[in-house]
Amino acid sequence: MGKTIDVAKYLIYAYEQISNSRFETQELKLQKLMYFAQRESFALTGEALFPSDFEGWVHGPVLVELRYFFEQDYIPYDGDSSALSETDKYIIESVINKYGQYDAWYLRNLSHEEFSWKNSRDGLDDSEVGNKIISKDDIKKDAEKVRVYDHQYDMYLDEFDEFNEEAYIAG
Repeated sequence: MGKTIDVAKYLIYAYEQISNSRFETQELKLQKLMYFAQRESFALTGEALFPSDFEGWVHGPVLVELRYFFEQDYIPYDGDSSALSETDKYIIESVINKYGQYDAWYLRNLSHEEFSWKNSRDGLDDSEVGNKIISKDDIKKDAEKVRVYDHQYDMYLDEFDEFNEEAYIAG
């Protein structure tokens, strides 16, 4: 659970640095950005960014330990990122660059398009409470369709291949 909290704190910090605005106490947005960060990590590295499991709730994937994150002694990121690797930070920052500009409800709707969430809601009505664990294998399936965005070069990673091919042909 510790790493999940560290990822959440760094995500909020990165959001505020990149967007130059306060994150406020947007738990719905935090939950969805955490889901997209986990999915992006699977897409880029094949590994989970953090160990916690999401549950398939009415409004999308939810990490239960973050359910009351802002109400329960939330302490902002203090610059100590020893629990996070440079790759972890890169993934989080890429997700903020890719999804940070969207409001919580747009992100909620995006998460409803995910196979992993739909699978966790199998047999439930749209408004029916559910708490089935979203399998990491299902998130990996969702990750297969992700175009990984490189925020440092402002392009998708698959565009690097095209660039290299063009440079090789021109050379």
